[in-house]
Amino acid sequence: MFDPAWLLPFLPVLLLGLTLHEFAHAWTAWQFGDPTPKLAGRLSLNPLRHLDPLGTLFMFLAQFGWAKPVPINPLNFRHPAADFWVSLAGILANLLQAVLYALVWHLLPQMAPTALGMLLLHFLWLGVMINLSLALFNLLPIFPLDGSHVLKHLLPRMQAIRFQAFSERYGAAVLFGLLMLGYVSEVSPLVLLISVPRDWLARLLLGV
Repeated sequence: MFDPAWLLPFLPVLLLGLTLHEFAHAWTAWQFGDPTPKLAGRLSLNPLRHLDPLGTLFMFLAQFGWAKPVPINPLNFRHPAADFWVSLAGILANLLQAVLYALVWHLLPQMAPTALGMLLLHFLWLGVMINLSLALFNLLPIFPLDGSHVLKHLLPRMQAIRFQAFSERYGAAVLFGLLMLGYVSEVSPLVLLISVPRDWLARLLLGV
């Protein structure tokens, strides 16, 4: 049975995680000389500027969601490494949020197991888990995720050209296939790819 109580801590954390992820892309592109995100209204901390209708719907249906990609024009970049840092910026924003939630977790004094105290700890735990999930999901080297752009810049030139061509042609299908496997199989490859490193990092950050 659907319990709306999970929305209280889950949605604010997810909305903030998605908003700062996209804002980081927009701000970094702007710093490297591309005004496209600013002109599109994406240089903003207003979640409504970044939400995708379908991604928002999935927040309620699947407890996961996504935001609208930030439009950029690489021709405006003033540095050859700009695209790498713009792609990495969203991932770093989520990792930084996870670390900040964990710091607050450790700074809190030992609290009595009251309902309010347990809710606060659950909120901080979700902050770590959701932001690690977003960072690791976007780090996957599958187009159109950020990780595909990051890997492209780490590969030698010829391999990068081949990878980009293959990724842009088949990446969306691969990602969709991984998502669908999670619904028809007892073990989801996508969940494993994210949950295993996420749980390890969460234990490292929270000490539990």
